[in-house]
Amino acid sequence: MTENVKEYIDQYSTEVQKLYMQLRTLIYDSTPMDIEEKLWAKIPSYYVGGAFVRLIPFKKYINIEASAIVLYREELSDYKITPKGMLQIRTDQNIPSILKRIFIETLKQEF
Repeated sequence: MTENVKEYIDQYSTEVQKLYMQLRTLIYDSTPMDIEEKLWAKIPSYYVGGAFVRLIPFKKYINIEASAIVLYREELSDYKITPKGMLQIRTDQNIPSILKRIFIETLKQEF
């Protein structure tokens, strides 16, 4: 983890940090490609080429910005999807199993 991302995440509760680390691991497990981790507009972001996933922590949940979320709306019916199309996962919810597929679809590279 980059130092500036670590410092950013360390300001959140243990529950949010735990959820964040689970999501971060899932992102890295979803592609064999090199991932660039950085803060973009103070938001932890994960890039493969021009594709990206952003994890936006809040006090009791994390919003996930990933372009493939809209493709799996029905499978995510138990979770809130914001008006901007971000998936919201509360610290008291399980990570949906479809999320790895969403990360794969979002970060895949077209050759």
